Amino acid sequence: MSMTSGTGGTQSPLTLQFPQSLAVYDDYTAAQKAVDHLSDQHFPVEACMIVGTDLKRVERITGRLTTGKVALAGAVSGLWLGAFVGLIFSIFSSEGLATFFSTVLFGALFGLVWALVGYAFTRGRRDFTSVAQIVATRYEVLVEHKHAQQARELLAQLPGGRPDPFA
Repeated sequence: MSMTSGTGGTQSPLTLQFPQSLAVYDDYTAAQKAVDHLSDQHFPVEACMIVGTDLKRVERITGRLTTGKVALAGAVSGLWLGAFVGLIFSIFSSEGLATFFSTVLFGALFGLVWALVGYAFTRGRRDFTSVAQIVATRYEVLVEHKHAQQARELLAQLPGGRPDPFA
Protein backbone atom coordinates (compact mmCIF):
# COMPACT_ATOMS: atom_id res chain seq x y z
CA MET A 1 0.00 0.00 0.00
CA SER A 2 1.40 3.40 -0.85
CA MET A 3 0.24 6.95 -0.60
CA THR A 4 0.80 9.58 -3.26
CA SER A 5 2.80 12.57 -2.14
CA GLY A 6 2.45 16.08 -3.48
CA THR A 7 5.61 15.70 -5.59
CA GLY A 8 4.10 13.02 -7.80
CA GLY A 9 6.05 10.15 -6.20
CA THR A 10 4.89 7.59 -3.71
CA GLN A 11 5.44 7.73 0.03
CA SER A 12 5.44 4.78 2.39
CA PRO A 13 2.64 4.80 4.97
CA LEU A 14 5.40 4.31 7.56
CA THR A 15 6.96 7.73 7.01
CA LEU A 16 6.06 11.26 8.01
CA GLN A 17 6.92 14.54 6.33
CA PHE A 18 9.53 16.33 8.45
CA PRO A 19 8.89 14.36 11.67
CA GLN A 20 9.68 15.89 15.04
CA SER A 21 10.09 14.08 18.32
CA LEU A 22 7.12 14.62 20.57
CA ALA A 23 8.04 12.38 23.52
CA VAL A 24 10.13 9.34 24.46
CA TYR A 25 8.76 6.56 26.66
CA ASP A 26 10.27 3.51 28.32
CA ASP A 27 7.42 1.21 27.34
CA TYR A 28 4.99 0.86 24.48
CA THR A 29 1.93 1.20 26.70
CA ALA A 30 2.93 4.73 27.73
CA ALA A 31 3.54 5.76 24.09
CA GLN A 32 0.20 4.24 23.11
CA LYS A 33 -1.50 6.12 25.96
CA ALA A 34 -0.05 9.41 24.70
CA VAL A 35 -1.31 8.84 21.15
CA ASP A 36 -4.67 7.70 22.50
CA HIS A 37 -4.90 10.93 24.50
CA LEU A 38 -4.22 12.91 21.32
CA SER A 39 -6.93 10.93 19.54
CA ASP A 40 -9.40 11.64 22.34
CA GLN A 41 -8.69 15.36 21.82
CA HIS A 42 -9.54 15.02 18.09
CA PHE A 43 -5.91 15.52 17.08
CA PRO A 44 -5.08 14.19 13.56
CA VAL A 45 -3.29 11.07 14.82
CA GLU A 46 -2.48 9.99 11.25
CA ALA A 47 0.30 12.58 11.57
CA CYS A 48 1.86 10.53 14.40
CA MET A 49 4.13 7.53 14.54
CA ILE A 50 5.44 5.35 17.37
CA VAL A 51 8.98 4.16 16.74
CA GLY A 52 10.65 1.50 18.86
CA THR A 53 14.37 2.20 19.24
CA ASP A 54 17.37 0.54 20.88
CA LEU A 55 16.31 -2.93 19.80
CA LYS A 56 17.48 -6.01 21.64
CA ARG A 57 16.86 -9.72 21.29
CA VAL A 58 15.45 -11.42 24.36
CA GLU A 59 15.57 -15.20 24.52
CA ARG A 60 13.80 -17.10 27.29
CA ILE A 61 15.10 -20.62 27.86
CA THR A 62 12.11 -22.93 28.26
CA GLY A 63 13.74 -26.28 28.91
CA ARG A 64 16.41 -28.86 28.29
CA LEU A 65 16.43 -30.56 24.90
CA THR A 66 16.96 -34.32 24.97
CA THR A 67 16.96 -36.98 22.29
CA GLY A 68 13.64 -38.29 23.63
CA LYS A 69 11.98 -34.87 23.42
CA VAL A 70 13.31 -34.37 19.89
CA ALA A 71 12.03 -37.81 18.85
CA LEU A 72 8.61 -37.21 20.37
CA ALA A 73 8.24 -33.77 18.81
CA GLY A 74 9.33 -35.11 15.42
CA ALA A 75 6.92 -38.04 15.61
CA VAL A 76 4.00 -35.79 16.58
CA SER A 77 4.80 -33.31 13.82
CA GLY A 78 5.03 -36.13 11.28
CA LEU A 79 1.83 -37.65 12.63
CA TRP A 80 -0.08 -34.42 11.93
CA LEU A 81 1.33 -34.18 8.43
CA GLY A 82 0.57 -37.86 7.83
CA ALA A 83 -3.01 -37.37 9.09
CA PHE A 84 -3.53 -34.49 6.69
CA VAL A 85 -2.11 -36.36 3.69
CA GLY A 86 -3.89 -39.56 4.77
CA LEU A 87 -7.23 -37.80 4.95
CA ILE A 88 -6.82 -36.53 1.40
CA PHE A 89 -5.65 -39.95 0.12
CA SER A 90 -8.44 -41.80 1.92
CA ILE A 91 -11.07 -39.72 0.14
CA PHE A 92 -9.87 -41.03 -3.23
CA SER A 93 -9.03 -44.57 -2.11
CA SER A 94 -11.33 -47.58 -1.91
CA GLU A 95 -9.54 -48.67 1.31
CA GLY A 96 -10.11 -45.38 3.17
CA LEU A 97 -9.25 -46.26 6.78
CA ALA A 98 -6.29 -48.48 5.89
CA THR A 99 -4.85 -45.73 3.68
CA PHE A 100 -5.41 -43.13 6.38
CA PHE A 101 -3.75 -45.11 9.19
CA SER A 102 -0.81 -46.25 7.09
CA THR A 103 -0.15 -42.67 5.98
CA VAL A 104 -0.33 -41.47 9.59
CA LEU A 105 2.14 -44.20 10.62
CA PHE A 106 4.56 -43.36 7.80
CA GLY A 107 4.25 -39.65 8.60
CA ALA A 108 5.09 -40.21 12.27
CA LEU A 109 8.04 -42.43 11.35
CA PHE A 110 9.35 -39.93 8.80
CA GLY A 111 8.97 -37.04 11.30
CA LEU A 112 10.80 -39.01 13.99
CA VAL A 113 13.74 -39.90 11.72
CA TRP A 114 13.95 -36.40 10.21
CA ALA A 115 14.01 -34.76 13.66
CA LEU A 116 16.64 -37.14 15.01
CA VAL A 117 18.90 -36.68 11.98
CA GLY A 118 18.60 -32.89 12.29
CA TYR A 119 19.34 -33.07 16.02
CA ALA A 120 22.38 -35.29 15.40
CA PHE A 121 23.82 -32.68 13.05
CA THR A 122 23.82 -30.06 15.83
CA ARG A 123 26.26 -32.24 17.82
CA GLY A 124 25.05 -30.88 21.15
CA ARG A 125 25.67 -27.22 20.34
CA ARG A 126 22.12 -26.28 21.33
CA ASP A 127 20.65 -28.64 23.90
CA PHE A 128 17.85 -26.37 25.05
CA THR A 129 14.54 -25.01 23.82
CA SER A 130 13.65 -21.34 23.92
CA VAL A 131 11.39 -18.60 22.68
CA ALA A 132 12.89 -15.38 21.32
CA GLN A 133 11.55 -11.92 20.65
CA ILE A 134 12.95 -8.62 19.42
CA VAL A 135 11.93 -5.80 21.78
CA ALA A 136 12.56 -2.08 21.89
CA THR A 137 13.87 -0.44 25.04
CA ARG A 138 12.50 3.01 24.17
CA TYR A 139 9.49 4.21 22.22
CA GLU A 140 9.53 7.61 20.58
CA VAL A 141 6.36 9.34 19.45
CA LEU A 142 6.98 11.37 16.31
CA VAL A 143 4.65 13.91 14.75
CA GLU A 144 4.70 15.85 11.51
CA HIS A 145 6.24 19.30 12.00
CA LYS A 146 3.07 21.19 11.10
CA HIS A 147 1.20 19.54 14.01
CA ALA A 148 4.04 19.46 16.56
CA GLN A 149 3.08 22.51 18.62
CA GLN A 150 -0.57 21.49 18.91
CA ALA A 151 0.47 17.94 19.91
CA ARG A 152 2.84 19.28 22.60
CA GLU A 153 0.08 21.45 24.06
CA LEU A 154 -2.36 18.54 24.12
CA LEU A 155 0.20 16.16 25.66
CA ALA A 156 0.91 18.69 28.39
CA GLN A 157 -2.71 18.12 29.51
CA LEU A 158 -2.13 14.37 29.87
CA PRO A 159 -2.10 13.33 33.55
CA GLY A 160 1.51 12.72 34.48
CA GLY A 161 2.73 15.15 31.84
CA ARG A 162 5.10 14.07 29.08
CA PRO A 163 8.81 13.34 29.23
CA ASP A 164 11.42 15.54 27.65
CA PRO A 165 11.70 14.46 23.99
CA PHE A 166 15.47 14.81 24.16
CA ALA A 167 16.03 12.77 27.33
